[in-house]
Amino acid sequence: MKIAENIRQAKFGADLMVWRGNRSVYLPGTAHWLWMSRLPAAPVLFFMPMLRQPQAEFTASRCRRVALWQERPLSKAIFQANKIIMKSVCSAFAAIAICFVLSAATGRAQQGAKEAGPEVAAEQAQNPGWSGDTLRFLTDSDFPPFNYYDEEGTLIGFNVDLARALCAELSVECDIQARDWTLLLDALVKGDADAVIAAHAITAENLEKADLTNRYFQIPARFVARANSKMETVIPETLEGRAVAVQKDTAHEAFLKDFFQGAKIIALPTAGAARDALRTGQVELLFGDGVSLMFWINGASSEGCCVFKGGPYTEARYFGEGIAIAVKKGNWQLRNALNAALSKVRKGETFEELLFRYFPLRFY
Repeated sequence: MKIAENIRQAKFGADLMVWRGNRSVYLPGTAHWLWMSRLPAAPVLFFMPMLRQPQAEFTASRCRRVALWQERPLSKAIFQANKIIMKSVCSAFAAIAICFVLSAATGRAQQGAKEAGPEVAAEQAQNPGWSGDTLRFLTDSDFPPFNYYDEEGTLIGFNVDLARALCAELSVECDIQARDWTLLLDALVKGDADAVIAAHAITAENLEKADLTNRYFQIPARFVARANSKMETVIPETLEGRAVAVQKDTAHEAFLKDFFQGAKIIALPTAGAARDALRTGQVELLFGDGVSLMFWINGASSEGCCVFKGGPYTEARYFGEGIAIAVKKGNWQLRNALNAALSKVRKGETFEELLFRYFPLRFY
């Protein structure tokens, strides 16, 4: 019996055996015989940690002793018994291993589903799964250019047209009604509407009342200077010692104090007072809400005095996470459907057309 061919030497602190069929091998330095029955994929490796030896040698005489031991009647009986035992042990270990793998995979799948549930990205929502025939939106009517009545008494605005674009993307009828701002989320909870699109900010307070879609709009902060200003860039270094008007006790004032400490900050009680200070030349710059400033610059009250300077500021810590559509708590199906539709509308030409329609100047 060429048992020596079935034994390989390991020199890294343990002995490594290779079985090709039914063999019994004695491990040097131990008091145990081991048997391994033939398995479909031979050779089968078995690894047993041992004290490190200078060189583990299985001599030919030792191999012969193994062969002689196997030829004894009692030894054969023991061998066959151990063969049966080892088959049972191997089967049990295999079953345990399979159960462990399946359990781990199921656990990961459940954890992934739990984490991804309400956070499904719009780009991955191939089939949102919402199949209503009519999508009922609520908004208010006193927040131009987002939602308001025109001269003919028709409800229009950026939010209103965006709602219609989402309905078209979802291939459903669109019903848009106006209610007082303070009643909107309560009406949603009562089931008077499927969604509310009225520029609700993404805040912890609003998230307690409703689920919110992905952001569809964010109002940046902007600097405004007089039209004849020679200032090319707006950075902390270029504002050193310059007078900047801002409305008092606002996020815009806090932002200036944190990032433009070298500027001479003139905090005034109202946004109108801050705008007048710039228009009359009392200050060199004005800092505030980009949308409001856009309408002021483009309107008659500014007398064409001023222009945007520098880029937009959208730091969420100061200016919020943006605005979103509200749906009833737990209605992830509709939420995901709206997220998918929002993603498609934003990638197409419709969203840009709405921006140009309702915002005469680019405020980003």
